[in-house]
Amino acid sequence: MKMDFKEIYQKSISKPEEFWREVSNDIFWFKKPTKILNNNKPPFYKWFEDGITNSCYNALDIHIDEGRGDKTALIYDSPITGNKAKFTFKQLKDKVSKFAGALSNQGVSKGDRVIIYMPMVPEAVIAMLACGRIGAIHSVVFGGFASNELASRIDDSKAKVLVTASCGFEPGRTVEYRPLIDGALKLAKHKVEKVIFFQRQGHEINLNPPIEISWDESLSNAKDTDCVEMGSNEFAYILYTSGTTGVPKGIVRDIGGHIVALKWTMKNIYNIDANDVWWSASDIGWIVGHSYIVYAPLFKGCTTVLFEGKPVGTPDAGVFWRVISEHKIKSLFTAPTAFRAIKKEDPEGKFFSKYDLSSFESLFLAGERADPDTIKWAENLLKVPVIDHWWQTETSWAISSNCTGIQMQKTKYGSACKAVPGYDVKIIKPDQSLAKPNEMGDIVVKLPLPPGTFPTLWNADKRYEENYMSNYKGYYQTYDAGHIDEDGYIWIMSRTDDIINVAGHRLSTGQIEEVLSEHQSVAECAVIGIKDQLKGQLPIGLIALKAGVKKDNQTISKECIQMVRDKVGPVAAFKIAIVVKRLPKTRSGKVLRGTIRKIADKEEYKMPATIDDPTILNEITEDLKKNNILKSDI
Repeated sequence: MKMDFKEIYQKSISKPEEFWREVSNDIFWFKKPTKILNNNKPPFYKWFEDGITNSCYNALDIHIDEGRGDKTALIYDSPITGNKAKFTFKQLKDKVSKFAGALSNQGVSKGDRVIIYMPMVPEAVIAMLACGRIGAIHSVVFGGFASNELASRIDDSKAKVLVTASCGFEPGRTVEYRPLIDGALKLAKHKVEKVIFFQRQGHEINLNPPIEISWDESLSNAKDTDCVEMGSNEFAYILYTSGTTGVPKGIVRDIGGHIVALKWTMKNIYNIDANDVWWSASDIGWIVGHSYIVYAPLFKGCTTVLFEGKPVGTPDAGVFWRVISEHKIKSLFTAPTAFRAIKKEDPEGKFFSKYDLSSFESLFLAGERADPDTIKWAENLLKVPVIDHWWQTETSWAISSNCTGIQMQKTKYGSACKAVPGYDVKIIKPDQSLAKPNEMGDIVVKLPLPPGTFPTLWNADKRYEENYMSNYKGYYQTYDAGHIDEDGYIWIMSRTDDIINVAGHRLSTGQIEEVLSEHQSVAECAVIGIKDQLKGQLPIGLIALKAGVKKDNQTISKECIQMVRDKVGPVAAFKIAIVVKRLPKTRSGKVLRGTIRKIADKEEYKMPATIDDPTILNEITEDLKKNNILKSDI
């Protein structure tokens, strides 16, 4: 008899070892684990510690062994270059096996670190899986990251080899990697032994032997290589979180728990089976790309799409519909910002009607809070469930979601649904007491975290403990704030540092943003708290408008202020809404609220490494000056 969601969830919390033991039977082990959870040294928990497996074997070889080698594993679609390609599991395995041999020839062996600094090309996926095949630890750095950021990751990981490309492409421009790499290698104290360049057609560069070698040359004498047996608690990868200050944190992933959890999520959260086509529109430089472009879909044995393009501009706001239609995609996972961009360019959905989306069954959003207006817009257009779910780089998979493969729950607009099996989520108030339903506080997860989450930080156990596990004993601090309602739905309202204090009242910026986004002319918005002598902090709203809006900015601002007054109340003291051309974001689509706040408060700030377009900060500074938020220095 099939269990319902509540029963499955309860079992995962009350009997975690039994629950995850059963789930772990679904993956390939060279040696099955007998020890499911080692909790002798909190907060350093170990899952499946005596198990032996391999990530690459679970992603590729197992499907060939099961007679599915001719099934399509990866579809590459690049509207920027016009290139498309398909790879079966066997074809992908052959390429991975050969590149694993190429890495071995360059002296890379089990435990060595390889930095992958690549655009969205199949070779990036091949390099990741090749590392897994020989037991090397990969660290993917977003292609085009600044030299100093790449250098800090080289130094922290002490990488032996850097795998990169001659360039990346953005709409309308080429990002040359050579100067960025040269700059990074000059700045880095640690010296890499080899740089492997994938030469992009028409953009080849001269190489400097013996340190530099082309991708093709590295393959010329490489032999096919078998998978290395790996202990479950050895590391698959390091992914650095881009903090705006200090040394980036190296999130590590242990191999066994990662395979077990991610494979389970494909069916249970996303309702994806081995014969389905799945698309995660993200970048491999981000956690979403790691988990849901590469690893989880390949562990499951379904087809995954690698997309080198943007939601608008490659060539237009209909490209997502074209990709879904052409490749018969069942489900898409992307950031809310992608849909806000499409809604801004094509609010009436004119491009949508050109394509057949009969294969499409669900849309998942994560990465930033999805405003109800965008969700409703997407629902009306797509006529399928639109699911906002919540997770973090640290966890590698969803903390809360509507688990479509178990049992659909009703949608509550503005909520990221209920905690996923494995996560015991609580709300703790500033006085350290547990919050009642609907009371605001810090969102935490009771330890131990489930498999697949981060067991520590790279070479920084103490930092792991102090940063994440010390403020609330026995809990992981997410640094998100919100509440849980009487039905168990989780409401993520803002990052902890986005809670603002207006005359003693703690207000969530997310709550005000939710109201602003309901205005028919607003495409997207950001609310920040700025310093105020009288009230401590005051909220101000920055709003970007949809394409084709005729109404004047002043009227829109007044209407927005009134809406907040009506729906949040005078307590918000919301009196300023500024129309801006665009909002500053990271490349993954997160709005840089903290940076805007620092500009407004005249605090020193560091240019975020992940910023999509640095010129936007000058635009925002001017907008703040025009509206007397930022007084011009005399």
